[in-house]
Amino acid sequence: MKQQEQWSSKLGFIYATAGTAIGLGAIWKFPYVAGTSGGGAFFFLFILFTALIGLPLLIGEFLLGRHTGKDAISTYKQLAPKTAWVSTGWIGVITCFIVLSFYSVVGGWSLLYLFHSITGQLSGLTVEQYGERFGEIIANPVPTLGAQLLFIVFTILVVSKGVQKGIERASKIMMPALFILLIIIAIRSLTLEGAMEGVRFLLLPDVSNISSETVLFALGQAFFALSLGVSIMVTYSSYVPKTQSLPLSAASIGIMNIFVALLSGLIIFPGVFTFGLEPSEGPPLIFVVLPAIFEQMVFGEIFLIAFFILFVFAALTSAFSMLEIIVATRVKKDITKRPKVSWIVGLLIFILGIPACLSYGALADVQIFGRTFFDNADYLVSNILMPFGALLISIFIPLKMSKTTLFEELKQGSSIGSKLFMVWYVLLKYVTPLAIIVVFLDAIGMFR
Repeated sequence: MKQQEQWSSKLGFIYATAGTAIGLGAIWKFPYVAGTSGGGAFFFLFILFTALIGLPLLIGEFLLGRHTGKDAISTYKQLAPKTAWVSTGWIGVITCFIVLSFYSVVGGWSLLYLFHSITGQLSGLTVEQYGERFGEIIANPVPTLGAQLLFIVFTILVVSKGVQKGIERASKIMMPALFILLIIIAIRSLTLEGAMEGVRFLLLPDVSNISSETVLFALGQAFFALSLGVSIMVTYSSYVPKTQSLPLSAASIGIMNIFVALLSGLIIFPGVFTFGLEPSEGPPLIFVVLPAIFEQMVFGEIFLIAFFILFVFAALTSAFSMLEIIVATRVKKDITKRPKVSWIVGLLIFILGIPACLSYGALADVQIFGRTFFDNADYLVSNILMPFGALLISIFIPLKMSKTTLFEELKQGSSIGSKLFMVWYVLLKYVTPLAIIVVFLDAIGMFR
């Protein structure tokens, strides 16, 4: 039996992990959720939750994975054998299945928009016409399903190559390109005439905009953006050598995640306010608003193509991790099974995602709880499964691993002292679960 791979370098691990953490969570989802949830107030809560809840949990998932060196399900089996705690790993696997089923739909949209932008079909239209064009594109079942399948196939091809030759190699190319393109486009967006109104919307919190729903969405976004609560980071860190500093890696990823969310907001909201558009457009925000913004820029077509190249990169880096956690549970340490398992799992995810793909076309009128298949999948993952998974993990770590074991594992590759360790331990054991429970209870009206 061939042994499990490891990341070839510290930078490779950070790039790959940052890729899953950043991805569409920061670029596609953050702007539209911020736009519908209060702008600056939402952004402030997102940063707060990322720092006080997200990062401690991220370090905790890193500790679990590196300590056991196993996939998500096997990790919980080892640390809590013959108990129900193994369900925590299964929740993560199932959640990734659901996420990638609708995430691949957005990935397919990005491929279609890249094609349309390259061929000049997204130029010379009004804002209303861009909205109509978006509706026409996503309502057509053949190209949308084809693009979704193509996106899944790209993901399968990379994951089937393994950790170093597939995920790490692709992430080393994609992540630097993503940062460079984001910075260039953000600088251009900030030169627009009404850019400052968009900046104020993003950066100046208005407490009157904070509601229980805003808090819940901000918490869900912090988990979604860092891929927490689904044990992705448990799986990725199982490939990490003991010489890697887990706190430093987590801090780097958290900072990059906030920075990319900030850049995404600075790309979109200045243009939104400059051209009198609505920040509350929802999931189609990027696809409807950005072409209209770039249409009115000098060299707008070039920037539009560059943005959707970036968008495809972001989607793929996140998709790699979601497929990897599922594949890893089946492959375990026998990497010879990886190609076959990758194809089987990937195609099953595509089939599961067909209703979400048709949610804006053939199945647009089919709704459950007042939402389409796509919206239900998004809500279930972001606002229920991820926070619930995070709650279980935050309880599991201090319950099943002693302080001494955690401290020794955390010291491997880092110079963290006992005081900083205790700060992390208190945040993970008390603050994280309490905050998640309070937000959940408030969201269902327990405090009203």
